[in-house]
Formats: sequence, C-alpha cells, structure tokens
Amino acid sequence: MRAGAFRCLAVSMTTKSVGWWSPGERMKLKSLLLRYYPPGIMLEYEKSGQLKTKSIDLLELHTSTDVNALVEEIQKAEPLITASRADQVKLLIQRLQNKLGQYSNHKFYLFKVLRAHILPLTNVALNKSGSCFITGSYDRTCKLWDTASGEELHTLEGHRNVVYAIAFNNPYGDKIATGSFDKTCKLWSVETGNCYHTFRGHTAEIVCLSFNPQSTLVATGSMDTTAKLWDIQNGEEVFTLTGHSAEIISLSFNTSGNRIITGSFDHTVTVWGADTGRKVYTLIGHCAEISSALFSWDCSLILTGSMDKTCMVSSRNIFAL
Repeated sequence: MRAGAFRCLAVSMTTKSVGWWSPGERMKLKSLLLRYYPPGIMLEYEKSGQLKTKSIDLLELHTSTDVNALVEEIQKAEPLITASRADQVKLLIQRLQNKLGQYSNHKFYLFKVLRAHILPLTNVALNKSGSCFITGSYDRTCKLWDTASGEELHTLEGHRNVVYAIAFNNPYGDKIATGSFDKTCKLWSVETGNCYHTFRGHTAEIVCLSFNPQSTLVATGSMDTTAKLWDIQNGEEVFTLTGHSAEIISLSFNTSGNRIITGSFDHTVTVWGADTGRKVYTLIGHCAEISSALFSWDCSLILTGSMDKTCMVSSRNIFAL
C-alpha cells in the first residue's frame, strides 16, 4: 500500500507502438496502482527511459457493474492493458467494488473533539487515507494528529506569523506544506516533523498552496499578486507566475499536473503551463473577486466561485488545454 491510498501490483511488459506514442518508442508497463477515490487505476510506465503515469478513471463504477465487460472496454481503449493483464485489472476493479460497498450505508457521527491550538484555526487537511490530519492556526504552528486516537504526533514550529495555508502531498502523504503570513512556505516530513526547506521569495502573505499530483512541485499563491512553483527535491524556485493585478486567493493543479489555475481578486482566473510557467488562457466573466477555482477530475471543466454571488463553469472546448 502506498501512503494508504494505492495498492500496487508489479508487472513488466513491452508494448508495440500504438496510437498515443510515436512509432519506434518502447513502452514498458511498470505497475498498476489502485486509486480508491475517485475510483480508478493508475498506470506507471516507462517511455523513452522516463517513468510516466496515466489514469484510467472509473467514475461510473458501481457494485453492480459487470467487471468482465468493463475490462474488455478498458483493453480496447488502453494499449498498455493486454490480455495477459486482464485478470490483474479485474482483481483491482473488484477491490474497488468491495470498497464502494463498504460505505453504501455509511452515517457520520461526532467522533472526537480536539482542543488543538491556543488561538483560532485557519485550515485543516486530511491525508489520502484519513489516518492522520493537520491543523493550521493563528498561533503560528501547524499540528499533525493521529485520526483514530486523537494523539498529537508533531507540532511544526518555525513560522513567524499566522499559518494560513496547509496541505499534504496526497496521495503519498509523506510531506506537508505550510504557507504563512510571514511570506514563506515550509516543507515538512510527516514521519519526523522536521523541516526540509523554507521557500522564500514572496513579498506578501501566502494564502493558498497546492502540491502537484506527482509530488515534485508545490505551488504557492500570495497577496503580492504572484504564484510561485517550487522544486520539492532541491528547495529552489522553478517559476514565478506573473500577470494578475491583484491578490491570488486560490490555485489548483489539474489531475495530470501539466496545468495550474490561479484565481485572483482581479476578477479573473488564469490557466498556466506548469512545465513552462507561461500563461495559457485567462477566464474573464466574473465582476468581483474570485474566491475559489478548481478543475474537474477529468480536467474538462473549470469551476469558479466569486464574490459577485455567482459560480461559473468553463469547458475545455472554450479554453485551449
């Protein structure tokens, strides 16, 4: 199990050149990863010596779905899934069905109340499996908690002002990012609570942040009207996204991690290339500050909320991704 979210079955194969890769390229499927939510299967494969991932989304999966028919459809659409791997795919889908069945009649009730901080909380976030969660506070700290026991695992100290934005690097869940009014973002180890890096460069408060799905980058949005992408491995700035004329209050990566959107108090949302730092498209239409912006799971839609009391849905047919 990877970070409590994926179940891995190792496979190895070489495919022929079909469809979405260039002739002559050798494709080697390395592993199949089970994604419980949203339901799907992730493929890790090697292409031209580089490890890549792609997803098979199973958003319409139900406990009554005909697994054999579904696997046949997957094989027709995905060249990496050959007949020899059909049984493995069936097993993964059956596990997904079992998981879906466990929660069909789930009811929520109050489990614990934690007196977490000495000052008000700003944000909370769960890891992918829900085994632990984090809280950020005006007391300048972030705390890591064990969900089942309510035990405090670590207090992440070092910021000099309010810890406002927090996130796990889901689905892996082994790192935490914290963004603060002290204009810095810090990267922490979940296991030890130690700080890997302090990202410095913003000239105003950091109010939003997000990891890319591959957990190689963390993006920060600031009141200084810019967003920045940071390399998790070396702690260095990769790109600064400039173009907004007011605070960036929301940002989000798409599922593949090649695009990022920023929502601003300048009433616009901008789509950026995460691998280039360049503006791809600007969504215009709201007549007040943007409060939230995010991609749909299949990246075909962008949903935006605004202080103008409206929500807008933009289709991929409108913005060129």
